[in-house]
Amino acid sequence: MPHYLTPELLSALQSLVMGSVLIKCALTDVGIQWAGWALAAACKTEKFYDLAGSGTFILLAHLSRMWGGAGHVRQNVQTGLVTAWGLRLGTFLFLRILKDGHDRRFNNVRDSPGTFFVYWTVQALWIFTTLLPTLMLNSEKRDQPLGWRDYAGWSVWGLGFTVQAIADQQKWRFKSDPDNTGKFIQSGLWAYSRHPNYFGEILQWSGLWLSASSVMHGKQYLSVVSPMFVWFLLNYVSGVPLLEKQAAKKWGSDPAYQHYVKNTPVLWPKIF
Repeated sequence: MPHYLTPELLSALQSLVMGSVLIKCALTDVGIQWAGWALAAACKTEKFYDLAGSGTFILLAHLSRMWGGAGHVRQNVQTGLVTAWGLRLGTFLFLRILKDGHDRRFNNVRDSPGTFFVYWTVQALWIFTTLLPTLMLNSEKRDQPLGWRDYAGWSVWGLGFTVQAIADQQKWRFKSDPDNTGKFIQSGLWAYSRHPNYFGEILQWSGLWLSASSVMHGKQYLSVVSPMFVWFLLNYVSGVPLLEKQAAKKWGSDPAYQHYVKNTPVLWPKIF
């Protein structure tokens, strides 16, 4: 290392690079979502909303790795896991909306450009906040040997990915069976949690933060806001509350559903 590159100066330069990458990622994120809003508002459709979201996750993960310019093993694995998550979930959600023809979240939104804009802007915020640990990791020149946090984080991600994928497929098959028309699912993973797919989602981003934390220092640990934001969003905003309200309206007077709600946790599975 040149004599004029003191540890303090090197740290400042690394912070400058990271800040530059984060700014470019944020601008790219917002630009894509606003362009998506313009097209969606013109066509009055929400059919590519989730696909645009998952695609932006994948794009930013790879761009941040390219702009960061390091390409360590940890960064490559992290980017690969984000890509796997985005490809699976994005494809699943896109196929689901093509099958259903609409997304109930947008019933009173798609014809209101202003409200639609808010949804797309919130998606931009969700993407950047959730992906923040990965963006920071991919912007980091400094490397550390792989350790327990990496392996533990990747294991948690793998568990979450498996849980979410299985839960999604179980519900897809259940709803595709004509004999289940008008019924609610309470089998498979759905016997242990009323929203196991969301549980899997939270595990995945928690695992990615844990691995990324291997090279974090100081204020970078505040990026734990990523899994906390995912949990808050799913548990209090766009996930559980909407589905629970719809389910209560549809099956609230059904004794079987009442028993299911009473004995099955909302999110965190009850194993015993």
